[in-house]
Amino acid sequence: MKVAVVGATGLVGTKMLQVLEERNFPLTKLIPVASERSVGKKIKFRGRKIAVVSMEDAIAKKPDIALFSAGGSTSLEWAPRFAAVGTVVIDNSSAWRMDPEKKLVVPEVNAHVLTKQDKIIANPNCSTIQMVVALKPLHDHYGIRRVVVSTYQSVTGTGVKAVDQLMGERKGKKEVVRAYAHPIDLNLIPHIDVFLENGYTKEEMKMVHETRKIMGDNNIRLTATTVRVPVIGGHSEAVNVEFERDFDLAEVRMLLESAPGVVVVDDPATAQDPMPLMAHNRDEVFVGRLRRDESQPNTLNMWVVSDNLRKGAATNAVQIAEYLIEQGILKTKVKKTAEAV
Repeated sequence: MKVAVVGATGLVGTKMLQVLEERNFPLTKLIPVASERSVGKKIKFRGRKIAVVSMEDAIAKKPDIALFSAGGSTSLEWAPRFAAVGTVVIDNSSAWRMDPEKKLVVPEVNAHVLTKQDKIIANPNCSTIQMVVALKPLHDHYGIRRVVVSTYQSVTGTGVKAVDQLMGERKGKKEVVRAYAHPIDLNLIPHIDVFLENGYTKEEMKMVHETRKIMGDNNIRLTATTVRVPVIGGHSEAVNVEFERDFDLAEVRMLLESAPGVVVVDDPATAQDPMPLMAHNRDEVFVGRLRRDESQPNTLNMWVVSDNLRKGAATNAVQIAEYLIEQGILKTKVKKTAEAV
């Protein structure tokens, strides 16, 4: 089992390596891939140092799986070339998400759609992933009519440059390299990604279209406002959900507590609620602040938090790969205890 990580030196790529190691993924050969300027650089994996290789060299090795986190244009150019040699590509960019011929997968929600014919599989947007994990059990039981979501997204979702800007501003540095046009420390920026003709941002419309595709229901109405906040650790979301039929709060709690990948943290008496610090370096989706919307019937308010680099990106991609192996879609004779070489 040969696994390539494309973008291995980036923020998400580094997290992918960490998750592969933590979950003891059954690979026998790791192939770290990055841009030409990083070729030859050594990364550490399972106690060994492994040299970064180029795209061409990685393709020549014919990996079984390639986890991509190198941007949309890179994925559009190189993912088909990996797929052409038999590699299953799991791509973290937005390049393939809305392609009608590519599957957009969150394992807890719709892994069943995957087949042996899928050679390029899209990993959804981080803010969409955590929301649909929480929505899925409720949609199955009550039927979702409409969702209004406001996100509070960590600077790690932008990348290292944004983290450096935040920390530089926090330290009072006069000159910082900016990832954002505005200060982020002691501030928030009420838009993420570029604006579209309808006045929404690309990030907001991603949540609309991706949710419908993953949930397999184009009748779900959804509107989003995405906000960047000076936080490291995870994304938070205020989610207002209108259902087709009425619900019981105790039943809602039970459905969420029994849902895969969900942890309910909801105790007003002790002020226990999901927070980014709680989600940091965790793979679960944390849900709390469960309460009725008293302004209209059949409507629930909840608060959803998850580590955007892990479940929102790296962990979700690795879970897709694990599912392919577990279901025999991708054959391997390697035991879980396999060592990287």
